[in-house]
Amino acid sequence: MPEKIIESYNVKRIEILDEKGNADESLMPSLSNEQIKKMYELLVHSRTFDQRALNLQREGRLGTYASILGQEASQIGSAFALEKSDWIFPSFREMGVYITMGYPLYMLFQYWSGDERGVKCPDDLNIFPVCVPVGTQIPHAIGAAMGVKYKKDKKAVVCYFGDGGTSEGDFHEGMNFAGVFKLPVVFICQNNHWAISVPLKKQTASKTLAQKAFAYGFEGIQIDGNDVFAVYKTVKEALEKAKKDNGPTFIECFTYRMSDHTTADDAIRYRSKEEVEAWKAKDPIQRLKLFMEKKGLWNANYQKDIEDKAKAAVDEAVRNEEAIEHPEPKDLFKFTYEKMTSRQIRQMKDF
Repeated sequence: MPEKIIESYNVKRIEILDEKGNADESLMPSLSNEQIKKMYELLVHSRTFDQRALNLQREGRLGTYASILGQEASQIGSAFALEKSDWIFPSFREMGVYITMGYPLYMLFQYWSGDERGVKCPDDLNIFPVCVPVGTQIPHAIGAAMGVKYKKDKKAVVCYFGDGGTSEGDFHEGMNFAGVFKLPVVFICQNNHWAISVPLKKQTASKTLAQKAFAYGFEGIQIDGNDVFAVYKTVKEALEKAKKDNGPTFIECFTYRMSDHTTADDAIRYRSKEEVEAWKAKDPIQRLKLFMEKKGLWNANYQKDIEDKAKAAVDEAVRNEEAIEHPEPKDLFKFTYEKMTSRQIRQMKDF
């Protein structure tokens, strides 16, 4: 019997804005100058928050923190395409998404200080809590997407995870459900090349992560994750597709984790300085700044103004968070189960 090709696939790679600030105008999404400036301001704001969080952790004022340095475009670009009514399932490295959606800054600091009340989502947003276990948010997102489909809501579900998450069973189960039931979900994988100290080449033998989607019956796309325009355009189109009941999309944001995995990690032990330096040239904020400068949308005074505003907002958020009364330690016992067990009651008396 002659061999037959049942089906082939072709992974698209989307790039619009290069490292020199040059954009392919034929691919540019429809954005006003004000929207472009807003994107840039959110990028600066997110990096300002991130740096302050790292400093606070080193001072003992926050707990272990996961930096977003270098991944801002993947987060701001994707969240900029979302509507507040959409459902968002983050992992643990999506502070830029929270900030873009208007989540209170002080609550983000509150969470990272160890106070779980920081992830009690405001009523006008649909963001689920930070998910530290790798991949467990994916089945949750699938459940929400099934609910949206059953109710025929014109909403989409977005699920964020890293390259390490694609090695988890939850990822494959979620992808399979999404494909079989044609769910309105957009999977956004921030491929930052490192799952703690495990490099991408030890995560998968696939040439791309995006191609994994084709095995489950829907499209996978790879984009330059440091190109805020490519991220925004691709996610916006995937969201529109989902809301028209045309099924899921898997988007691989090809980016890089410039900082340590968390403040409990030391990346110098497993990756080279040369690798990090090479990625510094791909900085997502710098390339948008260069683009805006060429378009007359950026100057030094504008930069100082937005940096001052970002620092002031972060300063205020820190003050507000540190002024909050600490939670009652005995709540650890009271809110674990619907009703306290006899063992918990005994333990609390000795607490």
